[in-house]
Amino acid sequence: MNTSATLPAPAASAPHHRREAVLVFITMLWGGTFLAVHNALQWSGPFALVGVRFGLAALMLAVFLRGKLLKITAHELRVGALIGTALFFGYSLQCMGLETISSSKSAFLTALYVPMVPLVQWVWQKRAPSVAAWIGIALAFAGTVCLADPTALDWQFGIGEALTITAALAIAFEIILLSRFAHGCDPSRLAFVQMVFVGTACAAVSVVRGEGMPELHPTFVFTLVGLAAATAFIQFAMNWAQQVVSATRATLIYSLEPVWAGLVGRIAGEQLGPLGITGGVLIVLGLVVTSRKPATTEHPA
Repeated sequence: MNTSATLPAPAASAPHHRREAVLVFITMLWGGTFLAVHNALQWSGPFALVGVRFGLAALMLAVFLRGKLLKITAHELRVGALIGTALFFGYSLQCMGLETISSSKSAFLTALYVPMVPLVQWVWQKRAPSVAAWIGIALAFAGTVCLADPTALDWQFGIGEALTITAALAIAFEIILLSRFAHGCDPSRLAFVQMVFVGTACAAVSVVRGEGMPELHPTFVFTLVGLAAATAFIQFAMNWAQQVVSATRATLIYSLEPVWAGLVGRIAGEQLGPLGITGGVLIVLGLVVTSRKPATTEHPA
């Protein structure tokens, strides 16, 4: 199959709003797959699940790429490994943190990546975000805090909390690295390198941890195929969209993920509550505040 006929071109010809719309769709996938991952963990260890999920996603993408894989450049390999490292630490440290803290506390601490992105960019690139960006970030972070419901959390601090905060920092670096280095790379080949890197690293960690092979239950296999397909699309789309969309703007869009997760949970019978609804409204307001003037891509100087 000719990849150029099935995947968007990496050039900046696609309108800015179209790429942002793709990122919004990604957050919908994230929100929808949260419950699927939670259910899949009954048949697999966390690292084995992520390893197989990313490995299968890489195979799926390879089917579409075919001979295009032979054109992977040394630059794409370096950038893919760099972003893949941040992606791996984001997944692995969050999984390890979840062994000792609750999922709600993990969600709250992981949300720290929202203010971390502009702060790290400011230190790294010596470029302060605009006032509108700060307001949007503040609203989005407040929204994610409301969705995590900090009033019900245990505020003790230990290794689990430290690991999760470090995971949030890794996620922030992943977003920044994408906006800084994805430009000029083929998004599909870059996604393939990232997925191979993360899949291999997680599989190795699962062996060291003695997790064993996942149980090939029919429901698990069906879920895994769906998760892998979503992962292949998500990684490609992030690479493609963040060639134009700035890291700060992408962060605000990614903060929609818990909103969709809350809606999916609501459909599954969970109660969102007034605080959760308030959080969702704040996140949307954060996006509206920064939508008046399209953000520019932070390319390397």
